[in-house]
Amino acid sequence: MDILAKLRETGAVGGVKPGTGRAALDEFIRSGVGFVSSHSPIVEAYYRAVRDLMNCVVPSASGGAMLIEGAEFIGAWLESTGTVSAELLSRFCPQAARETFELFADFQREDGLIPYKLLPSGPNFRQVQMVSPLARSVWNHYRLYGDRRFLEKMYRAIARNDQWLETYRNTRGTGCVEAFCTFDTGADASPRFWQVPDTPWQGDPAQYDPDSPVLPFLAPDMTANVYCQRKYLALMARELGLPDPSWEAKARQSLESLMDHCYDKTDQYFYDRDRHGRFVRIQSDNLIRVLACEAGDDALFEDALRRYLLNTKKFFCRYPITTIAMDEPAFSQSFEFNSWAGQVSFLTQIRLPAAFEYHHRYVELTWIQHPVISALARFKKFPGSLDPWLGREGYGENYTPAMLCLLDYLERLCGIFPAPGGDLWFTALIPKGMDHGEVVAEETGYRRIVEGAVFEFINRPEVSAVYKNGELLYRFPAGVRLITDRQGALRGLIGMTVRRVEGAVLYQGRAVPFAVSGNEQLEYTGSGFISIANPGVVPPNYGDMDALILR
Repeated sequence: MDILAKLRETGAVGGVKPGTGRAALDEFIRSGVGFVSSHSPIVEAYYRAVRDLMNCVVPSASGGAMLIEGAEFIGAWLESTGTVSAELLSRFCPQAARETFELFADFQREDGLIPYKLLPSGPNFRQVQMVSPLARSVWNHYRLYGDRRFLEKMYRAIARNDQWLETYRNTRGTGCVEAFCTFDTGADASPRFWQVPDTPWQGDPAQYDPDSPVLPFLAPDMTANVYCQRKYLALMARELGLPDPSWEAKARQSLESLMDHCYDKTDQYFYDRDRHGRFVRIQSDNLIRVLACEAGDDALFEDALRRYLLNTKKFFCRYPITTIAMDEPAFSQSFEFNSWAGQVSFLTQIRLPAAFEYHHRYVELTWIQHPVISALARFKKFPGSLDPWLGREGYGENYTPAMLCLLDYLERLCGIFPAPGGDLWFTALIPKGMDHGEVVAEETGYRRIVEGAVFEFINRPEVSAVYKNGELLYRFPAGVRLITDRQGALRGLIGMTVRRVEGAVLYQGRAVPFAVSGNEQLEYTGSGFISIANPGVVPPNYGDMDALILR
């Protein structure tokens, strides 16, 4: 059957339990999202992810909807479920996502502390557990759907939590945010926290073990989190017309403290500092956590790609990226338990796009997406982690970040992605089979309803096409990302592969010629394309530093 006809026959998803999950599924159906492929395993995995994800939306303590983490984690964690996971969910089920966000404000403590997790029975405040910045996730949700009441409620809650952190997690007066225990960063079993207790002293998030020889740590990921949140609190304050209590100045202070205290200029890496001022020299996913919080400029990110993230002796494994550098003596090859000591975490996977896309490294991100999608296409459960060597399922099952990873990666790689800034992305790539010559897909189709219009997107090996309400809107070559506004009007192109793509976009009855290199951004002027940025592509490294850039 023709791939477009197959897409138009795709219907609803079944197998969802009654109750809150059914309401979330109704939201998903209203989004109009549908996915088809020339090969059935990836389609079966996709709809299994949708079905299982809907079953992970449960009633909360306040009676609304709540996304849970899944696996053995029967609750919503601020570091993940209540931030990046809810942000991804909002593209498919906005009401369920919004209610998950708001729960963290609803159960905020009187002193301003936001709970680190929410169970169906209520909140827990034992530690802080902050990784993904809540303010950015809230802002991105607002940019997609509006609702100033929601924005103001979340703004006030996050601002009060910022004050709590400033009061209780800056005991050394450095301006950095301090980690009092392992669980403050959710880095379970990471060698980064060897000889550090998992929880705060006496279960009080405002205290650390007074007998610890190393605590408190100046934590780069927690400091970067506050830096990023303050940037977005400034945006919220301006949007709401509220007095700005120096959020931009506070953000600058956080960034300066991060670079002064946690950035090692010799290694060009972010490390914790212990109570004696020594770097905790474990090359962990601290780096990507910091970069995913928008700390560092394009040059720093490019250097991090060369030295670490695309380095096959460091983090760029067969199924990238690991949670500890592969050449660390403490790297663990045991992938069957919950650990941040080496395995590839699906939580890291869903945090990665924030770093790569912020620095316009779209092509490099696809090198991570292809093998991970290839692994997910053959999985029968949704684990918490991935074996970096063989792509086998790691610990746990029914883990929502793994489900969301598949939905998110496919939408970014070959689907219709509604960006928070008001753009639609139509990316003309096809998931590549990275394992044993197996084919993941040869053609794909994707559908989404945007502002009442039905958009359909067909990817074939050489050419892609966009339809709006059944009528052809665009035809263009594979290997690029077409950017439009939410009505489908052309805005630009991005090169999405290392090769230079030349051709034309068929639009409004005429062919608009273009030539675009990897990561190059073209703007549509109304008559043609002009290049507005061309950073080149950083290729993988094999342990040695080099300065090669592909253009």
